[in-house]
Amino acid sequence: MKSLPTLVLVLFSLCAYNSPLAAEEKLEPIFNGKDLSGWKAPEKNVSWLVQDGILQVRSAPDKKGYVLWTEKDYGDFAIELEFKFGDGTVDSGVHLRSEDQIQIGISGSLKRDMTGSPYIPGKGYPIEAEGVKELLKLKDWNHMRIEARGMEYACWLNGKKIMTYTSDTGKAKGPIGIQLHGDRDMAIDYRNIKLGEL
Repeated sequence: MKSLPTLVLVLFSLCAYNSPLAAEEKLEPIFNGKDLSGWKAPEKNVSWLVQDGILQVRSAPDKKGYVLWTEKDYGDFAIELEFKFGDGTVDSGVHLRSEDQIQIGISGSLKRDMTGSPYIPGKGYPIEAEGVKELLKLKDWNHMRIEARGMEYACWLNGKKIMTYTSDTGKAKGPIGIQLHGDRDMAIDYRNIKLGEL
């Protein structure tokens, strides 16, 4: 039988692994709040604007879609950010090393809010995040945390875990992206984008 100190250590380790705060001390900004350094912006950029520490995502007149990718590739990671809905039909999200995505806003296919749910190419939304309607603030800043450990994705919204999903189409390493969906008239703001490698 294990001694009491050993059991306490094991339980602490398990709690640390499962806690959304486990990697918090390692989180570092990947958006500096001043410009798009560290990100691959389009040559003629009118949709990704930086002002007062905020990444302003706006539809261009031609309503073309785009993903703002990090220049760096990541393996296992935790990312935390804040987002605030603007005008129009907001359809955005965070790409996880590939086309696998955590949705933020209205699904174009389902015509309803699917914030926090995984969108998987070829599968659509295999599961739906739980409790989002009660947690999501439509007129204020929301906090989101996403963890990608191997092919397992987990998402927290405003401090509560809302989704866990295991992908069979994702990649073990790749860039992280923020989506501006095409064919939409929309605006969304992001700030305090931080990441820690796990």
